[in-house]
Amino acid sequence: MPDLRIQQPDSDAALRDWQHVHNVVIPTHALSLDDVRERSRRNHLQVAYRGDDLVGCSTVRPPTDETLTATVIARVLAPHRRRGFGEELYVHGLDHARELGAEVIETVILSSNQDGLRFALKHGFVETEQYLLPGETIPWIDLRLS
Repeated sequence: MPDLRIQQPDSDAALRDWQHVHNVVIPTHALSLDDVRERSRRNHLQVAYRGDDLVGCSTVRPPTDETLTATVIARVLAPHRRRGFGEELYVHGLDHARELGAEVIETVILSSNQDGLRFALKHGFVETEQYLLPGETIPWIDLRLS
């Protein structure tokens, strides 16, 4: 089977793939296609495929001049987990964040995503904050690469 292909979404179809992964992994914070389009203007979005199979997506929120902190988020659909795809997406996003000048790397994980939390902790992230967004019942966890 072919290697993982990571690409920036360049069409509505690819943006819908990114949206699908996001909404499956984070069902409590579903995004519309318009939401995804807006995010793609602020952040660096990527979609990952193995052959024709949608595997995952990632987001890099660029660093600001004030903090030099970037947020790197990698999401992998459950059937494709524990095969190294998350690692590949994460490293790709981390490299991009550093190219953008990030000196500090953070991530954010929905607390119900235990696979994602285990991945982050295994890769050297430490929890910095837990919080609820308005109207939500499942906490988010902010983590920083130590």
